[in-house]
Amino acid sequence: MIKNVEMFFEFLPYISKAPKKKEEMYKQACSNDKVTINSWRDIWLKNIRANKAKYGDFNSRSIGKFYKKFDKQPCIVVGSGPSLKGNVDKLKDTKGIPIVSCLHNFHFLEDNDVPVDFYVTLDAGAITLEEISEGGKKTHEEYLEKTKGKTLLAFIGSPPELLEQWRGDIYFFSCPLPDKDLIKEIQEIEVFNMFVSTGGNVLGACTYIAKGILGCNPIVFVGADFCFSYSRKFHAWDSKYDATLGNCLRAIDVFGNSVLTWQSYYNFKVWFDWLAETVPGIYINASEGGLFGAYQEGNIISVMQKSLGDVIRMYSLHADLKDQCESPEKNSNIILF
Repeated sequence: MIKNVEMFFEFLPYISKAPKKKEEMYKQACSNDKVTINSWRDIWLKNIRANKAKYGDFNSRSIGKFYKKFDKQPCIVVGSGPSLKGNVDKLKDTKGIPIVSCLHNFHFLEDNDVPVDFYVTLDAGAITLEEISEGGKKTHEEYLEKTKGKTLLAFIGSPPELLEQWRGDIYFFSCPLPDKDLIKEIQEIEVFNMFVSTGGNVLGACTYIAKGILGCNPIVFVGADFCFSYSRKFHAWDSKYDATLGNCLRAIDVFGNSVLTWQSYYNFKVWFDWLAETVPGIYINASEGGLFGAYQEGNIISVMQKSLGDVIRMYSLHADLKDQCESPEKNSNIILF
């Protein structure tokens, strides 16, 4: 085993664009679509029918009710990557910047007193229920109790068991799927066209909801690693994925260091890179690690690399001048820059 490998923690220089054409990036990001649809078709339909029977009209519970809720404000979207452990403390007080998080982070963010505006779930498997508490400090029942007063934004094909145990509010969205026959079957259950484009992953759903529904800009990413940590951790907490990595590939992170990832997660990274280069907006990667925007040649300029502390600080600098502005007659020598 090679020991004492020198690691570098200075962001790579920016490059003007990704070394791949956008068409190639999108094709790569969508390369698993057919397999995914074939694997989940029957489960999606079963779950949608069950959720329709339980909750009635999806349209009356649409996430569209939150349209423009944070219009033209920044928003922090939180993924479940290992870098989240290093900056979760800064999420406790974002100076008013709203937070949209993947549901998988529930126990970790609740344990760390992070005020989340919306949790988002996309997966249709029963694993989503156990993920609420996996790696947490409390019992599963204690975490379910903590869902009171929390808002869950859920794919209509989410597991009915998860929704039944959630004790806060639930609102629904659908997803555009590249299969006309499947879309027709879903529409026969209910015509519900509140679509969220996801790139095949829940962080993508968080991003679309923050930008397209809530009206946010910039989008600030935290925990958006798309890879294992240097110590081969997959999440910010001890996870079953840490023990057996399986088939991995190597990729270059935002600091130019080599890390391990799965092909599926590298495809997610490519989708986010495609998004940043294609959809107008300001995208800030405050994960302080991971693959988002990174290539051997450098970090793409469409993804700004910053520390989370600096991002929060740049939206709250004026707070230092509050007393000076309200009472200029008082003795104050604060000058920001």
